[in-house]
Amino acid sequence: MSGVRTVPVKADEAEMRVDRWFKKHYPGLGHGRLEKLLRKGEIRVDGKRAKANQRLETGQEVRVPPMGEAETAVPAADRRSRKVPEPDAALAEDLRRRILFMDDDVIALDKPAGLATQGGTGQTIHLDAMLDALRFDKPERPKLVHRLDKDTSGALLIARSAAAARWLTAAFRAKTARKIYWALVVGEVKPKAARIDLPIAKLPGKAGEKMAVDFEEGKKAQTDYEVVEQLAKRVAWVALSPVTGRTHQLRVHMMERRAPIVGDGKYGGQEAFLVAEGLSRKLHLHAREVEVTRPNGSLLRVTAPLPEHMLKAWEFFGFDPEGGADALREEV
Repeated sequence: MSGVRTVPVKADEAEMRVDRWFKKHYPGLGHGRLEKLLRKGEIRVDGKRAKANQRLETGQEVRVPPMGEAETAVPAADRRSRKVPEPDAALAEDLRRRILFMDDDVIALDKPAGLATQGGTGQTIHLDAMLDALRFDKPERPKLVHRLDKDTSGALLIARSAAAARWLTAAFRAKTARKIYWALVVGEVKPKAARIDLPIAKLPGKAGEKMAVDFEEGKKAQTDYEVVEQLAKRVAWVALSPVTGRTHQLRVHMMERRAPIVGDGKYGGQEAFLVAEGLSRKLHLHAREVEVTRPNGSLLRVTAPLPEHMLKAWEFFGFDPEGGADALREEV
C-alpha cells in the first residue's frame, strides 16, 4: 500500500471532476470507497476538502490517501474492453508537417480543426494519443501543457521534457503565458475593444458539455477583445485574448455580445452559419498566437497561419490577414 501522495493536476485534466480524476488514476477504486474518503476529508484539493463533482484546475494539488494494489489496478472487465487504437500514420505525418517551431524544450504545433486535444467519451483519435509521433530523438514522451477545443485550430505548445512541462504549466497557471485568437463573428460588436467579465458554468443535464453565463454558480471568466475590422453590421474580425481559461469561454462571451462566431451552431444556432455567402460550416475560431517567457527570460512567440476555411472567409470579405498582427499585443 502506498502512502499519502500529492499529485498535481495536468493541463489536459483541467475542468475534470474529482471523481472522474480518481477513476482515471485509480481505476480499481470503487464509488462507495471514494465517497467515504471524501466524507472523511482524506481527499483534498490545495489543502481544502473536496467534493466528488468539484472541477479541477491545472496546477492544483490533489491529496491522495494511501491506496492498495486493488485500487490502482485496472479491473479485468475494463482490461478486456479496452482497445489500444492503431497509430494513424497519415495523421502522424500531417502533425509533423504542422510543426511551427521546435527546440529542446518545446514543440509549437498548428493543431487542425476537428482534432481533439485529448480523449473523451467515444473519442479514440486525439492529439494526446499521437504524441509519440512527435518524440523524434527525445527519450521522454512529449506532454500536453494546455488545450484547444476540438473545433478550434491553431497554435498549441507541447513540452518535450518533464522540466519544460513544469515551467510551461506554471506559466499558463500564473497567466503569464499570452494567447491571442482570431474569430469571424456575425453582426456588429460594441464597444470596439473591452474586457468581458462574466462567470461561466456548465449547464446541468444532458447539454453536451455546454456552458453558459451563471452569476451564482459560475467560475470567473475574463476575455479581452478588440475589433480588428468591422464590415458594416454584417460581420466582424475580432481578436480575443482569454485572461482565464474556461471551457468554451470565447464562444460564450461572444454570444453575450450578440455576435456568435461563424460556424458555432452549438451556441449561435442557425444565425451562426453564413450559408448565403457560401462560407464553410466549420468553426471560425483560430489560436493565432501564443507567447510565453522562458526561465532564462527570453520570449517565445509563435504564430499559426489561418486554416483554409478561414482564409477563404478573409478573402471573401476582403480582410488582410497581415493587418491584424498588432491587435491585442498591448493591454486593452
